[in-house]
Amino acid sequence: MAQQDIRVAVLGLGRLGMFHASNMMNKVKGAELTLICDPIVEHAERAADQLGVPAWTADPEEVFENPDIDAVVIVTPTSTHADMIKQAAAHGKQIFVEKPLTSTIEEADEVIEAVKKADVICQVGFMRRYDPGYFDAKQRIDAGEIGKPIYFKGFTRDSGSPPASFIKNSGGIFLDCSIHDYDIARYLMSSEISSVSGHGRILMNPFMEEYNDVDQAITYLEFENGGAGDVEASRNSPYGHDIRAEIIGTEGAIFVGSLRNSDVTVQSSTGSNHEIVPNFQMRFREAYVQELEQFIKCVKGEESPRVTSVDSKINMQVALAATRSYMNNGERINMQELYQDKVYVL
Repeated sequence: MAQQDIRVAVLGLGRLGMFHASNMMNKVKGAELTLICDPIVEHAERAADQLGVPAWTADPEEVFENPDIDAVVIVTPTSTHADMIKQAAAHGKQIFVEKPLTSTIEEADEVIEAVKKADVICQVGFMRRYDPGYFDAKQRIDAGEIGKPIYFKGFTRDSGSPPASFIKNSGGIFLDCSIHDYDIARYLMSSEISSVSGHGRILMNPFMEEYNDVDQAITYLEFENGGAGDVEASRNSPYGHDIRAEIIGTEGAIFVGSLRNSDVTVQSSTGSNHEIVPNFQMRFREAYVQELEQFIKCVKGEESPRVTSVDSKINMQVALAATRSYMNNGERINMQELYQDKVYVL
């Protein structure tokens, strides 16, 4: 290992955790994946063998107390994030954590304070800010190519609903799904969200009623700079995973995203077709690598995180306000009034 390489541990080896671990092992420059952790012993041992990681553990304490670990990537269930982050900060570890930051705003406040006190980095996994298309759009908007951005339109359509075992702990479609669109809307519009109105229905998955969730939702947004927007979330996309956005400006518009998994189109006697993006890991494969590479640069002191714990708290506030609005028949929620006793804007 080169002297400047950052020694990293990944905690949580589910589907996304394995994806992050593989990227850390094979694609992220300046990083050395030296330890992985999962509470299921057989899973941790098998993953270490599969990835070629030199060490594994089932005990997070062994990660946090290990003096040879510089940084951690936390991909554990959301309910564990607050405790994991506080422990990592207390041991001086630099932190990357998947969204959402925590389960509650109160926990988010505790985490932000712990990170500040320990003077460590806490970068949160809102990967769309690192997607080449969204990042290019941001550069063009900031350069004035479409004038002043006045309307954001985004949607996230999943090819099918996760099972009930996931939905019951997901926090609902606004927190689990639309939160990515709220984040990228704030980023591209360069403005905080001032009010939300959330609406939703169950169209294909009756089991969601038990968990007060929906499989089709829309959020109407208003921004502090006078702009507006809407965000669609769906678990009912039979044609594949579909994530796109439009930003309308006073002098033009920008469209971000495509259903194509590649630029190849096949034409035959049966018609014309192209390969559709199969899942979110493939849709954002470059973004997942880019966000971890920036995290390593941040640990080295070369850059600052594009998405902070405070950003993540604000995104949570928007998602929870949208959920509250939906529960109250689409009531318009003023963000400043709802969170007047909280830190809302940096």
